[in-house]
Amino acid sequence: MAGPIVVFDLDGTLVDTAPDLLDSLNRCLDTVGLKRANPAELRRFIGFGARVMIERAFEAHGKALGDGQLDRLYAIFIEDYTGGIPGKSVPYPGVVAALDRLSASGYRLAVCTNKLEQMSRKLLAGLGIGERFAAICGQDTFPYRKPDPRHLFDTIEAAGGDVEQALMVGDSRTDIDTAKAAGIPVVAVDFGYSDQPVRDLEPSKTISHYDELTSALAGNLIDGARSPARA
Repeated sequence: MAGPIVVFDLDGTLVDTAPDLLDSLNRCLDTVGLKRANPAELRRFIGFGARVMIERAFEAHGKALGDGQLDRLYAIFIEDYTGGIPGKSVPYPGVVAALDRLSASGYRLAVCTNKLEQMSRKLLAGLGIGERFAAICGQDTFPYRKPDPRHLFDTIEAAGGDVEQALMVGDSRTDIDTAKAAGIPVVAVDFGYSDQPVRDLEPSKTISHYDELTSALAGNLIDGARSPARA
């Protein structure tokens, strides 16, 4: 029987992966003689996967990608990044305790990310938290990805969750737009990789630390989304 579920984005939400993403991106840029990106710029590049990150880096430099160049740089990025997992990446403070609280209260847990699935699984396993999730679904798991709400719907189904008892947790417009399109409440963390204040994007709730993500909060947001007043 399907049950309540909390679905998390990965980069910038569960795990601070920016140092490793930045290193791999910059090694790609080094191969074509472009100036390295800095941590502040990276926030504008993350959200739709490595290909888009490379494209945005080129746009920021006012450079056009040549024929086949994106494929070559993408392959360089994937090899470099995957080989170093988990690298410098770490779960955000309070993540493990929050997962424990939610699981103890009967919530299934899942990951819905625009990172490649196997890369996501390797990262979470390397950090010792992969087995906590009933489903880990990436950009290549289905024929569509966030902000398409089907990515979220199918992740919930894969995890054995109930879409009517679901909550999304993310750090960007992509996550918030996905949840809204799916009619699912969304908690935004304000310490992730958004290039604008996530509170301005009007999530259901904004938190600044995982200590705030309690089972009571999750239940209240889910119940509120299902009430006639919100319909």
